[in-house]
Amino acid sequence: MHSTPPPKVTDRINRLIPYRPGKPTDEVKRELGLSDVIKLASNENSLGPSPMALQAVREKLSLIHNYPDSGCFELCQKVADKLDVSRENLVFGNGSDDIIHLLGVTYLEPGDEVITGDPSFVRYEAAAILNQTVCHLVPLRNFSFDLDAMAARISDRTRIVFIANPNNPTGTIVTKSALEKFIARLPERSILVLDEAYYEYVESTDYPNVLDYVRAGCNVVALRTFSKAYGLAGLRIGYAIARPEIAEHLNRVREPFNVNLVAQIAAAAALDDSSHLQRTQEANRLGKRQLADGFHHLHLKYLPTEANFYWVDVGRDSREVFDHLLRAGVIVRTGDIFGAPNYIRVTIGTKGENERFLRGLESILTGKVAGVPS
Repeated sequence: MHSTPPPKVTDRINRLIPYRPGKPTDEVKRELGLSDVIKLASNENSLGPSPMALQAVREKLSLIHNYPDSGCFELCQKVADKLDVSRENLVFGNGSDDIIHLLGVTYLEPGDEVITGDPSFVRYEAAAILNQTVCHLVPLRNFSFDLDAMAARISDRTRIVFIANPNNPTGTIVTKSALEKFIARLPERSILVLDEAYYEYVESTDYPNVLDYVRAGCNVVALRTFSKAYGLAGLRIGYAIARPEIAEHLNRVREPFNVNLVAQIAAAAALDDSSHLQRTQEANRLGKRQLADGFHHLHLKYLPTEANFYWVDVGRDSREVFDHLLRAGVIVRTGDIFGAPNYIRVTIGTKGENERFLRGLESILTGKVAGVPS
């Protein structure tokens, strides 16, 4: 037998930019010989998962020899009741990333166009590339989605518009009035996808209620997740809220059993744990103030955030800052992957985690370790 060349892939696969996840804590411990590492890179819930979710999983682990409910019946009913929508409005996925993929497979054909902002979540562009469509990346204006510029790119080939609200990595939002003007400019064949992964953290009174548009029969899809505020990132579960016709099409396309049994059990219990959600939101509010005080102390520019992370201009190569913090056992996200080499994205952690991050940041910016506001 002799070696043969590897099979040729399609050109669109070569165009894909692989998603770069935050470094796992265990990997950093192995590489640097550290015993204590904190991760502020992936916008996970610093308080961990809901205790009620953990208890529900413990009680039902003996059932994992069974296939999950393909329709997520119990969870679907709980979400429908909580949001006051119909079960027919909901689609569940293996994380909201799964539903982004479903939207591309279901609605995009060669010759169609996708519009989104830049920088934002990389999987929007990936949905376009995988389905042989053009993706228009419209630069942000003042670190927010430039809806006027995006509207100017709309054509009769525009099929999907992706807006992350709040946006990742900037933490900024699109307001209700701006969004409604934009929706009025969308052609009938276009679908507006509002990715609300950080919805539970938003405090602004100008934030739009996407359910109003869904109930009105607009071609609007909201994406939400249990990965962030609910602390279930490791179980991968998210969902879409859409008019029944869109939801039915997505449910036709999705894989059977795409949401595992443990994820369904944990998510249903987490929905009932309002105390944990409230603690998460309060911890985020306190952490926002703590980090903002620290950035002021260090004379750093940062964006006010409506999410559980900050986008910060560190005034130098973010890889240098990342490497320094990594040696101190703190993992953050570099801005170079978003085309912003002087920025870092840092998750809002616990009080102690935030203090440790700020100490490490000050040590590299000033050349010495010093106290920071807490």
